[in-house]
Amino acid sequence: MKLTHNRAVLLMVAVTLMWSTAGVVTRHLEQARSFEVTFWRSFFTVLSLLVILPLFQGRDVFHRMRSGGRALWISGLCWCGMFTFFMLALTLTSVANVLITMALGPLFTALAARLFIGHRIAARTWIAIVVAGCGIAYMYGSQLAQGMSLTGTLVALFIPISGAANWTVTQHAHAQGKDIDLIPAVLIGAVLSSLLTLPLALPFQASGHDLVLLAGLGLVQLAIPCTLAVVCTKALKAPEVALLGSLEVIFGILLAWVGANEVPGPNVFAGGTLVFGALAFNEMLGWRGRP
Repeated sequence: MKLTHNRAVLLMVAVTLMWSTAGVVTRHLEQARSFEVTFWRSFFTVLSLLVILPLFQGRDVFHRMRSGGRALWISGLCWCGMFTFFMLALTLTSVANVLITMALGPLFTALAARLFIGHRIAARTWIAIVVAGCGIAYMYGSQLAQGMSLTGTLVALFIPISGAANWTVTQHAHAQGKDIDLIPAVLIGAVLSSLLTLPLALPFQASGHDLVLLAGLGLVQLAIPCTLAVVCTKALKAPEVALLGSLEVIFGILLAWVGANEVPGPNVFAGGTLVFGALAFNEMLGWRGRP
């Protein structure tokens, strides 16, 4: 799938909307908790990708994974980290707290891309990152003042770290001119996450209702959008992908508010305005600067 820059931006917005459904869906689970939630979501992601990948890339996609190289497996390990830490964090603290912490991703990604692959970042993107970071810091500081769970925060902190490493590895592979298909890395990440959390998920307690919701998360919230996100990295730079991914913070908080009655405070609205403003500023200048 080849995308223009503008279409890749729109697709990433749709991806973040799908990602943002995890929080509200998790709040409607009846019996599944902690590691079991993580296991079932990753397990259903594996099942979904085993169908999606052959349909879109042919049956030899699994054979090509053997020659994917180090980048493929490093990316898969990063996806595993994001999958696992995200769901664990949601069971330990509020949706807003997890998403606010995740939004540090653009800062980590920009630094990683600059330090490890020498990526030059446009001035407009740096400005947008700083403004978005201020919005996130404001929300984050207010949450700390209200007694936010330290454990949930520490777990959630590994999500943007894993994400920064993933986008940087993906961008580096494309920059090297290597025809490495990193989309199967999503499958590798889901398999690793399932294997890691299975022993800790026993004995299973999820109800039929829970399994239906978690199956939906595996397909719509992980398998489809994560695959599309990797496609977007072919048209977008790593910091730009992470910056657009910050929309998940806003979407996720709004969905949790409407669908699970987790009412965000005024600090969330103020910080969210800065994040949206930064994204709009960055993309508007980017579009004006391209023919």
